[in-house]
Amino acid sequence: MMDKKYVVIIQCDLTHNRCSGFACTHSFYKRTDKFKNYNEDVQYISFTCGGCCGKGVSSKIEHLMKKLKNNTDIDKEEVSIHLSSCMTTDNYHADRCPHLDYIKYIIEKKGFNNIVEGSYISKTSTQLRGEGIYNTY
Repeated sequence: MMDKKYVVIIQCDLTHNRCSGFACTHSFYKRTDKFKNYNEDVQYISFTCGGCCGKGVSSKIEHLMKKLKNNTDIDKEEVSIHLSSCMTTDNYHADRCPHLDYIKYIIEKKGFNNIVEGSYISKTSTQLRGEGIYNTY
């Protein structure tokens, strides 16, 4: 992860209506949880999947590609895309996104191959998964 220059966090659109994204952003800036291996120079952006079924992520990724190309020297290999924990795990917002594989397919089709499942790791949700209350994937 030390070679990455840009981190993108994609958050569930439905969850974003209830969640500010503070925990994911805080984890990024503190370099904890799924962000612990990034250096301090990495830039960050967050957006949503665009809503179920996730097809909206295609136009957002295309827009990002255009902006990176026109405004930076950052290429796709230097970008990590994190699918937020609200999408990839069973948690208090909802269960794992049923469209996760499709969203990954779209991102990979656009040429981004460094996809990470997760962002902020909730201690409470982890405990509830351990107790069998939430599903584990």
